[in-house]
Amino acid sequence: QVQLVESGGGSVQPGGSLRLSCAPSGVTLVYHTIGWFRQAPGKEREGVACISSTDDSTYYADSVKGRFAISRDNAKSTVYLQMNSLNSEDTAVYYCAADGICDNPLRPYVFDYWGQGTQVTVSS
Repeated sequence: QVQLVESGGGSVQPGGSLRLSCAPSGVTLVYHTIGWFRQAPGKEREGVACISSTDDSTYYADSVKGRFAISRDNAKSTVYLQMNSLNSEDTAVYYCAADGICDNPLRPYVFDYWGQGTQVTVSS
């Protein structure tokens, strides 16, 4: 059983940056494919970014490409989502998930384990 904990959310002004972290409890994330998703009120859960367990290849949704970056720190067994140039449309609860497939588009239902989410609010 993989338990995930997200952190790093908060409130930021448009154009600002945040870095989200996804850390496991009891296991290492080194050999797991990790995806980041987000869900805004009244909207479906959307795949944002993914890093593969096999070769650390990455996937990004078009809406965040060039602004967000996913990375893995194996020593800390943590996966990060660096978010730059944030705008109001990025406001959502962000979730990390483990053991899925970095498909295009990223499909939430193929991921087995989920964190509780962290709120990101972009507002002036």
